[in-house]
Amino acid sequence: MQLGELEKQVLQYFWKGRTADAKSVHTHFEKQRGGTLNTIQSTLDRLYKKGLLRREKQGHAFHYQAAMDRQAFIGKLIEGIGEDYSADPGSTLIAAFSTFSEKLSDEQIEALEKLIEARREADAEQADK
Repeated sequence: MQLGELEKQVLQYFWKGRTADAKSVHTHFEKQRGGTLNTIQSTLDRLYKKGLLRREKQGHAFHYQAAMDRQAFIGKLIEGIGEDYSADPGSTLIAAFSTFSEKLSDEQIEALEKLIEARREADAEQADK
């Protein structure tokens, strides 16, 4: 899934837990980058159609909010990359992660180890049921 620069900025805006209509989003971004209300409305509609925003009609306007948090979105991107570029997504993701992991700090590695251990424990509990 490819996102334009404005789409990324709008997602960042909603990942802060905001719910807003197009006018509010436009007001926020107008100060930073300019642009028209129509551009913001088109961007919100594209993000909605991509499944990244939810919307609810309130009066005459849609109010938007993030459909998933940042972590879920990144996981979806990584999963999509693996599926798009490999016959064996699991192996490709592990190989890519090993390259990326060279840049992790000791604290990040420790956090990752805890996540792996928690996953193993959860899998073991499922197997026992």
